[in-house]
Amino acid sequence: MALLYKKLSREELDSIDRLNTVLVNYEHYFPELTAFIESSSQTYGLNLEQYNDTMKHGFQRYLEQHGNVKAIVVGTRRTDPYGSSLAPFQPTDSGWPSFMRVHPVLNWQYDEIWCFLRLANVPYCSLYDMGYTSLGGVDTTVKNPWLKTDGGEYRPAYELANGDERERDGRLQPSQ
Repeated sequence: MALLYKKLSREELDSIDRLNTVLVNYEHYFPELTAFIESSSQTYGLNLEQYNDTMKHGFQRYLEQHGNVKAIVVGTRRTDPYGSSLAPFQPTDSGWPSFMRVHPVLNWQYDEIWCFLRLANVPYCSLYDMGYTSLGGVDTTVKNPWLKTDGGEYRPAYELANGDERERDGRLQPSQ
């Protein structure tokens, strides 16, 4: 999507309908992430709706307001929690709001994500340059220890070796 929008002029972007998007989250975000989400919504002309709720209830609320939604594009990868058994196109599980989940980057590796973002010059959240590799809430996310230098500084996320195994090493359980 980012590459498509780069090719369109502001005039062309303004002439098309905004893409409906949904963000469901129950954690308190970093200010940098909130600013990036808002900036991206403007840059890409998104009609963003946010729900401070669990995934299940947030999607239920979204679908109640948008009854015509049949599919939602999701950024889950194989190495993400619950991602190992997903298919590229897969209906939601029993007991969940009903829609088709579309996983375009399901089989992408950590380094492939970073290669794409950097080669295509796609903007990303500044926290990734500070040593964070997987962004959750401020209470459950720390800088990835694998990126810490001998001098105590942190390298950017795109320098993480073995990223598929280590990406979430900066995520904490809420009780920690």
